[in-house]
Amino acid sequence: MQGLKHMQQTDEPSAPPATSPTEDESGYTRAPVSRAPDRRQQRRWVPITTGWLCLLIGLADVIGVAIPSLHLYHRLHRIAPFVPGTMTNVTSTATVIIGLLLLMLSHGLRRRKRRAWEATTVLLAFSAVIHLLHGYRIQGAAAAAVLVVLLFFRSEFYAVGDPRTRWRAAGVFVGLVIADVAIGLTYMLLARHLAEDYSLWQRTVHTVYGLVGVSGPVRFVPDARADLFNTLTSTLGVFTLVVTAYLFLRPAKPKARASAADAQHIRDLLGRYGERDSLGYFALRSDKNVIWSHTGKACIGYRVVSGVMLASGDPIGDPEAWPGAIHAFLDEAARHAWVPAVMGCGELGAEIWCREGGLTALELGDEAIVEVASFTLQGRAMRNVRQMVARVCRQGYVADIRRVADIDRDEIDRIVSRAGSWRGSPTERGFSMALGRVGGAEDGQCVVATATENGVLRGLLHFVPWGSDGLSLDLMRRDRNAQPGVNDFLIVEAIKAAHTLGVKRVSLNFAVFRSALERGERIGAGPVLRIWRRFLVFISRWFQIESLYKFNAKFCPVWVPRFFVFPGPRDAVRVGVAALEAEAFLVWPRLELRRLARRLGLARARRYVQRVLRTGPAAQRIGR
Repeated sequence: MQGLKHMQQTDEPSAPPATSPTEDESGYTRAPVSRAPDRRQQRRWVPITTGWLCLLIGLADVIGVAIPSLHLYHRLHRIAPFVPGTMTNVTSTATVIIGLLLLMLSHGLRRRKRRAWEATTVLLAFSAVIHLLHGYRIQGAAAAAVLVVLLFFRSEFYAVGDPRTRWRAAGVFVGLVIADVAIGLTYMLLARHLAEDYSLWQRTVHTVYGLVGVSGPVRFVPDARADLFNTLTSTLGVFTLVVTAYLFLRPAKPKARASAADAQHIRDLLGRYGERDSLGYFALRSDKNVIWSHTGKACIGYRVVSGVMLASGDPIGDPEAWPGAIHAFLDEAARHAWVPAVMGCGELGAEIWCREGGLTALELGDEAIVEVASFTLQGRAMRNVRQMVARVCRQGYVADIRRVADIDRDEIDRIVSRAGSWRGSPTERGFSMALGRVGGAEDGQCVVATATENGVLRGLLHFVPWGSDGLSLDLMRRDRNAQPGVNDFLIVEAIKAAHTLGVKRVSLNFAVFRSALERGERIGAGPVLRIWRRFLVFISRWFQIESLYKFNAKFCPVWVPRFFVFPGPRDAVRVGVAALEAEAFLVWPRLELRRLARRLGLARARRYVQRVLRTGPAAQRIGR
């Protein structure tokens, strides 16, 4: 307890508050010192309620313009506060634009974004004026009421914008074009007195032509409807173009990544304090950001996933400086309205996180650690491992345990290429306990264990350093045609070679909810624990919870608990989904443009065009 009290008094910033990150002489970036709003003092209902109200207002405006023949406003008087739109030709285009913008900004309001608040207040003010001038007093009053609420609670919308790239402009363009076409098709679907019964393709072509101001094949019998449709689609086309151009031309802020100076400073801290946490080296993943304490004695590696600022393991560096890094982490999360969370931290780290940040800790599982000095294959408990290793050895498998620095670069490339062909999915899993690369230029102290059969590579293990005398398992792959038990064989051989590598302890895989699986199968376990174990066994069909626990337990390891830290129960689901997404257990469907282009033959056409441009007459004229 004295040590914890001492940590509580250190690494507090003494410099005057800053509003932006600073850079010291070593080149790494320090976190801002200014205190962001306390999440525990926030009114959570304000951004959620106003965001959904603006979403309903925007949706009602768009639907109201797209369905003119239904006299929507005469039918919606009972819910008029949610439908501040007009159906006149003068304001219909302005109304649908305001509605689309409110739809786009509602998500930002729910995330407390300041710029979304600023834009929404302006749009609601315009909406209220338009409705009041055209006699829709209830609708105008509703828009004005939401505007007053936003102005009154303006301090609740403080979050700065997220890091962005220009690729977002392409996504917004596609989304807006789809929305524009949907609005046009809905208008024609519900409008009466068309010249004839046009097909869906003709109506779609007419809508797309209307977005660029060109007449299409569809003719409206009343000229007023045609004029309104042309005005609406032309305005939507201009709106889409302006928004896309703005997003593309605004200054891009690519997602931050740890710089070379950050990486070097992390390695220096790992050299001094790396023995405290077996997950420390994984902070050097290429997709992780890093935030430093004000003194630079500690840092935290993290990644933002679905609005969750997700760290992994304990902070890196001097434990006395951990509170400063934690404060900087929480401040950065509050500035962007991200939900702070930590995966897989140790018991001491969880205690400091909960004390300094007012967070909640949940035991997530246990890490399996093998002590090299006490490891042996003798005894009944190791019978299964001993038999598996003996069977693999009889098949002629040979293990080779080496540091990355001792392996030729060409051989590393062959190993990586061969191991990559064994992957059943292109998605690479891992975040908290995976480095994401093998044989990096700066990873010379990593250890590669390979198993070969008659010179053919059949299995691969990759370990990262854990301080000066430990290894932490990073990657475990094997050929599907390899002898069962090759991973057991490689782990045993790596432990046997640990003495020559100066290694005293080896961290294996992480077993999620290990204690529940172990205690739930004992005699006398309660009904709740048995039900919980059955549920874990059931979902193990997809997430390998039970099989990973049993694999680790074969080596009779020392179990070290790991914790999951998050703000509280109301954020548990959101943080859990973000953690599954970060670990790639939950992968959202995406359109892989390169694979689609290959299937359509576009890649071959592209190479043909490039070859023509290089060797054709035009290229020869340029050469002359």
